[in-house]
Parts: sequence; structure tokens; C-alpha cells
Amino acid sequence: MKYSLKSSFARLMLALFVVMFILTVVGRYATLTGASALCVGWPVCMPSAPLGWLQLSHQLLVGIAMLLVLWIFRKAWREQRESSVILPLTTVMTVLFLGQAFIGALRVANPQPHITVLHLLTAFSLWIALAMLTFTSGALIKVDNAPEVFSTRQRFKDFFALSKPLIVVLLLITTYGGLVIGSKAWPAPVLTMWTLLGGALAAGGSSALNQYIDRELDKNMVRTAKRPLADGRLTAAEGLSFGLALCLTSYYVMAGMVNLLAALLSLAGIFYYVFFYSVWLKKATVQNIVIGGGAGAIPPMVGWAAATNNLGLTAWILFAIVFMWTPPHFWALAIVRMKDYEKAGVPMLPVVRGEQETRKQILIYTIALIAVTLLLPLFNLTGMVYLISSIVLGGLLLYAAWRVFTIGGNKPAWMMYKWSSMYLMFIFLAIVIDAVVT
Repeated sequence: MKYSLKSSFARLMLALFVVMFILTVVGRYATLTGASALCVGWPVCMPSAPLGWLQLSHQLLVGIAMLLVLWIFRKAWREQRESSVILPLTTVMTVLFLGQAFIGALRVANPQPHITVLHLLTAFSLWIALAMLTFTSGALIKVDNAPEVFSTRQRFKDFFALSKPLIVVLLLITTYGGLVIGSKAWPAPVLTMWTLLGGALAAGGSSALNQYIDRELDKNMVRTAKRPLADGRLTAAEGLSFGLALCLTSYYVMAGMVNLLAALLSLAGIFYYVFFYSVWLKKATVQNIVIGGGAGAIPPMVGWAAATNNLGLTAWILFAIVFMWTPPHFWALAIVRMKDYEKAGVPMLPVVRGEQETRKQILIYTIALIAVTLLLPLFNLTGMVYLISSIVLGGLLLYAAWRVFTIGGNKPAWMMYKWSSMYLMFIFLAIVIDAVVT
């Protein structure tokens, strides 16, 4: 693979690599000599001694590097949208650079051990990304591509759709439920904002990566054929880059502004959904939804951890509620879309074991779900508002599942699918109201 500097992108990357090297050397020397204390201020300081000019030089180099990073990022998204190497690498490098600046500022204000470790890991990762991108840009880009003209409005809609916003909203409701019950009151607005922002980024990024992995499979299903990647409105590289950017950013938000436990749980949810479910389970076993349901059950634990910085019994019961809710919810959809899943080769329960067995399992899991929801009042973790709500909501859901079991066909299954979505939202709303009232 021959390296060349014929493209402006490769030349810009080489310039950034050199600037970053000088920036690192100057920054390290400024730290060792104590120059930072002789030039205080941001974004530009005023030196109080000759050595303070070293710190000022470091700040100026940071500004130059920032401009180069943003220039390269813009150029990649305009000219390299088909490249499955350049575009994701550029996006990751940009997020790492901004994340390093963000965590570096937090480290000065609040030098917690996990912030220091994250700062070091980010620096290491950033240098790997820089080296890889500097080499690949010269090896893969031989000539400059003409910038493409886009409809900004349409692209915004496509990227928004890529994040599966309705699923994000549902997951944020469960996250907020965990946050409120963990706080035993309305949580602080700042904590709420950062927790929900980090959760939204994690959920949206995971959804984008899921669609990137399933882009060929989605073409074979009526329900998913019009998704941005399956339909070709966005390239695979754009979907991958967007997903990686959101997931990386979510970790910085959670680790920096919430706490380490919430950040690690959120990261675990991303890995669970993207790798364990999307890459392996979905096409490997008829139990894909049952086992894969753990990914969607993590958000309420994130909310609890954000409020308490621990994982108590309540957090595990919240996990179990969403875990048990997932199979009857998605199996109802699988009955309606059985031909789609069969055509796509996805071993969903109705495809492998038939509709009758699926209807039976929906009823069994619904009964188990209702039993799990009653564990909270059983252990005196919630009050009467939740107890009454869970009984009423559980009764309505059981009626819907019973209709699926006894009547059969797509109409009761579709109603079960829609009502189960509302059920999860209402049960967590009951948790929120109970926590603040009780």
C-alpha cells in the first residue's frame, strides 16, 4: 500500500499529526516546569513570567489543532462519505480530541481517579487514531473528491431516523424512572439533564450501529426496507460513523458529568445490544429476544446508579421488569411480521416454533412480568400509588395477552404490541409518581 501526499486531505492529516506532536511535547514540558501556573486564563492567558510564554504557546497550539481537526472532520463528511475507513476514523478521532479537551478541563476542576484514567486512555486512543488516519489517508486517498451537495433537511431527518427516536424516548422514560426512585424525590435538574442526555446518546448510537449491522437484512423486510441505510439515503460509512460518535460521546458525558458506575452500565448496554444481540444472538437462536432483552433493561439501572452511585435491590427489580417485558412485546410484533422475519432468515419464535407456541409464550411471560412488577411493593420499595397502578395496568396487559392466546391472528397481536409499549411507559410513570408522592 503506497503512501502519497497528493490529496489535500492527506496533507492536512500530516500537518495535524505534526502539530499534535509539538503540542504534546510543549504541554508535557509546561507541566514539568510549572509553566501553567505562570500563565493563568482561558482560552488565552497572559504570562506573568518568561516561562509563562510556554503555557501560552501550548494554548495557541491547542487552538490550531482544534481548527485543523474541525476542518478535517468537515472535509471527510463532505468528500469521504463512501469510505468505510476514512470517515469512521476521522469521526472517532474528532470525538476523541474533543473528549480529551473536555475530560482535561474536568480533571483540573475535579481530579477524580476515574477522570484521570479516562484522560490517559483518551490520549492513548487519540494517538492511535491519529497515526492510523495519517497513514490511511495517504494510502487510500489518491485524489481529492468533489464535495457533494446535500439536502440538509433530508439528511437531518435521516440521521434522526437512524437513532430510532421512539425507542430512545421509551428507554429515557425507564431511565428517568430509575433516577426518580433512586432519588426518592424529583432529582436535581442538572443531574437529570446529563443523565438523560448521556442515555439518549447511548441509545441513539446503539440504534444506529444496529441499523449499520442489519442494513442488508433490513432490505428484505417491509417494516425496515425504508430505513436510511437500507434504502441507500445514507452510506454504510455514515451510519457507522454516526453510531460510533454518539456512543463515544455518551460515555464522556456519563463519566464526566454523572458518575463512573452509570457510565460503565451505559457502556455495557451498548456492547450488549450491538455485539451480543445484533452481531450474534439475532440470527443465532430462537431465544434472541429473551436473552437480548437484557440490553433494553439496563437504562433504569443507569438512572438508579446516577442517583445513588450503587446497585440496590430496586435497581435489579427494575432491570427484571424490562427484561420480562421484552419477549411478549416483540413476539407480538413477530407474529404480525412473521413473513418478513422468515424471508430475512431471522429465527424469531413464530418462525421456528409456530404461531400457536408464540401465543402461549406471550401469555406465560406476561404473567411472569406482572409477578415481577409486584416485587417492588412486596419488598416495601414502593407505596400504594404504584401498587394500585401495577395491578390495574397488569390486568389490562394480561387481558391483551389472553386475547392473543385465545383468539389468534394479527389483530390481537398488533394490539398487544401497541398496548405493551404504553404499558411500559405507564408502569414507569407510576414509579415516578409513587416515588415523589410517597
